Amino acid sequence: MSILTGLVVLLVALLHVYFLVLEMFLWDKPAGLKTFGQTSEQAAATKVLAANQGLYNGFIAAGLLWGLIQGADGYDFKVFFLLCVIVAGVYGAITASRKILYVQAVPGLVGLLLVLISG
Repeated sequence: MSILTGLVVLLVALLHVYFLVLEMFLWDKPAGLKTFGQTSEQAAATKVLAANQGLYNGFIAAGLLWGLIQGADGYDFKVFFLLCVIVAGVYGAITASRKILYVQAVPGLVGLLLVLISG
């Protein structure tokens, strides 16, 4: 695996750790309110759902990091979890905000293409 491929996969994993923090811990704080364009009332009503969503982002990050740690043997992990990132990003872009396509799906796609090319 090339250094560039590893760095892009790591970047995607770190983005999902960031999403975890935003959704689990900052959802109803100023950073979360601004990021997701919500009122305090909206955030309070959806806090539990957001925390659950954040946990899933953590699982994606863990899978990608596990694939990186395994090196070449982690190829299947990286492909699977990057596909999950892309599907989640496309779904989010369709159902929530087009911005998700660029923040989540595009980095996942770049990572997947690099993994497939270098694999």
